[in-house]
Amino acid sequence: MTDSLLAPNLAEIRDEFLAVEERSRLQLLLEFSDELPDLPERYRDHPDLMERVLECQAPVFFFVEVDEDGIVHLFATAPEEAPTTRGFASILVQGLAGLTVEEVLAVPDDFPQMIGLSRAVSPLRLRGMSALLGRTKRRLRELA
Repeated sequence: MTDSLLAPNLAEIRDEFLAVEERSRLQLLLEFSDELPDLPERYRDHPDLMERVLECQAPVFFFVEVDEDGIVHLFATAPEEAPTTRGFASILVQGLAGLTVEEVLAVPDDFPQMIGLSRAVSPLRLRGMSALLGRTKRRLRELA
């Protein structure tokens, strides 16, 4: 995958992970977990509006919005006691920020594998991140 095909935010995140030694990538993922933005009040008070990602081991919920300018906003929540899952959610929330629907739909489905965590976390956990990306794309197609 060339950088021209990967959105700048995601390319930067990928490069950040690949720049550190393999054993340090899990620590970087944990740092991302601390950066997961809080939910806006409209979702914090109405969790029924959010969709659960059943493929994730921990309870992850998300909601996708497209604003009037066609910019995608992904909101996600995961428990603090599940830092790996929170880290994955944070990567996608931050990586997709500011992208258009078309740009999000163009994100490679294998992006979770591109950040070099296959030895640091279980395949089941990577599958959860892939599911969050896939469900985000599905929801965007439904909204279109």
